[in-house]
Amino acid sequence: METLNQKLAGILEVEEVYDDQLLESFECWDSLTLLSIIALASKDYHREFNADQIRDSRTIKGLCDLLTK
Repeated sequence: METLNQKLAGILEVEEVYDDQLLESFECWDSLTLLSIIALASKDYHREFNADQIRDSRTIKGLCDLLTK
């Protein structure tokens, strides 16, 4: 089973992600990436978020916390 960090790494087009990484620091960080994360939240975690909520999480850890609360 693929972990959340592995799924996020795939969306962010990197090999792996670390808790303290800023979301904005990823080269592919754009509106399509936001939509992919929103879709992941809906499909895998049955949670609904908007782009501002994802952006406000700021880091990988913040995003993981948001998705798994």
